[in-house]
Amino acid sequence: MLKGKYTGLRAIEKEDLILLRDWRNISHFRNNFREHRELNLLNQESWFNRTVTSPNDFMFIIVDLENNQPIGACGLLYTNWINRSADFSFYIGYNELYIDEKYAFDATKILIDYGFKDLNLNKIWMELYEFDSKKLDFFINKFNFNIDGKLRQNAFSEGKYWDSFIISILKSEYEAR
Repeated sequence: MLKGKYTGLRAIEKEDLILLRDWRNISHFRNNFREHRELNLLNQESWFNRTVTSPNDFMFIIVDLENNQPIGACGLLYTNWINRSADFSFYIGYNELYIDEKYAFDATKILIDYGFKDLNLNKIWMELYEFDSKKLDFFINKFNFNIDGKLRQNAFSEGKYWDSFIISILKSEYEAR
């Protein structure tokens, strides 16, 4: 387990899939994910089987170190070993927090450290929709992610097209903080 001050990151187990499905199906969470449909356990199992066998995907359950209870999920996905980059995935499902100052900050730091120090990545990036202001503010203001670009009308939600942003942080920028 990777440990921080409040949280730990451990490998996802098959027993976690029901909890992950339930968190992913929270409607105001699902709106922010690329996968918009309601997921069933078969969807989760299929995703799990692909992810745990992929050499390019590193997914974790976020646990509260105080009681060892799962509180969220995060990972580095679609790792490009030539460019040394990976897509950052993250949410706190516990109490439908999504992003908070305590758990999210601690777990984000652990995962970014893992990506840069253990996997030797050069860049960690993510795509966020413009209406996901909570995550945009969090990653830009708390971790100094930069906006690399805007994809115009790249998401459809609530009867409207929205822009999405590609944001990232480089290893050199993170180490300079």
